[in-house]
Amino acid sequence: MADEFVKIGGLSPKSKRVNTVFKVVSLEDIKNVRSKKDRTAHAVTEALVGDDTGVVLLTLWDESLEKIKQGGIYRLMNGYVSLFKGTIRLNIGKYGEIEEVEGTGLDVKGDNNVSQRIYDENRGRRMYDGFSSGSFWP
Repeated sequence: MADEFVKIGGLSPKSKRVNTVFKVVSLEDIKNVRSKKDRTAHAVTEALVGDDTGVVLLTLWDESLEKIKQGGIYRLMNGYVSLFKGTIRLNIGKYGEIEEVEGTGLDVKGDNNVSQRIYDENRGRRMYDGFSSGSFWP
């Protein structure tokens, strides 16, 4: 079975195993942060990437910062989408792969920024405020 590719404009919070090709429109400055879990230092930035259907923010951590440059065209295999403060972020992840591809002719539709849409971060999760009278709890 061939790998299916998705366009940036088709990404949603439920997108998994994302395969896509994009151009790097811009890179933000690198920030140094500490992990909440173990307080280790990390470098992080976001890149605005896109194709002919839209743009999205790609989060880059540590060694992945060196893998892309502004204006480059890349193929992302097995990436994923996450929500950060209710907005979509594309991620490489530990199982994803990114590689530069030849070419310069990728038009970017910058007026469709899918990272500007706000999503309910609790959608899809089951939240229980209590049990009904038919509960199995004594």
